[in-house]
Amino acid sequence: MDAVTVSPKYQVVIPLKVREMLHIKSGQKLQVIAYNNRVVLIPVRSIKEARGSLKGMDSRIEREEEDRV
Repeated sequence: MDAVTVSPKYQVVIPLKVREMLHIKSGQKLQVIAYNNRVVLIPVRSIKEARGSLKGMDSRIEREEEDRV
């Protein structure tokens, strides 16, 4: 497990092996979420990259009456 240090400007550097594993590029946006006393960084992907990622998912869900209009 890699550790990072928070700079005086509250910045951190994502370790190289993590950047490579998640294909994070310079200038890419990351969503920041506070969850169970953790900071979670989630790479923001374009809608084009997400295409087909839910293949096979059952889209037949029960919706509320007012949502069906």
